[in-house]
Amino acid sequence: QVQLVESGGGLVQPGGSLRLSCAASGSSASIYVMAWYRQAPGKQRELVASIHSGGTSNYAGSVKGRFTISRDNTKTTVYLQMSSLKPEDTAVYYCNAAHPLFSEKLYWGQGTQVTVSS
Repeated sequence: QVQLVESGGGLVQPGGSLRLSCAASGSSASIYVMAWYRQAPGKQRELVASIHSGGTSNYAGSVKGRFTISRDNTKTTVYLQMSSLKPEDTAVYYCNAAHPLFSEKLYWGQGTQVTVSS
């Protein structure tokens, strides 16, 4: 079992920056593939970025070059640095942890609201 606690959401003006954090605790949390998803009102949840325990990362095309995903040295905290934010980035952002071998071991955080508006 892995527990995820997110923080860092809020209101920011277009062009601004925000950093989200997700702290993972539980058995073997450091080996999980960590990711950020987001869901805007009336839209499906979509993958924003992911990072493997070895550091390999992937990004959605809409955020590439603006967002950076990273993990701390313990590999149990994942960050999403968001820059050049746009109104269309407004959504609830969810942290996700997926076991690299066992697909049933999939966990979600409670979500944190990010609002980009002037």
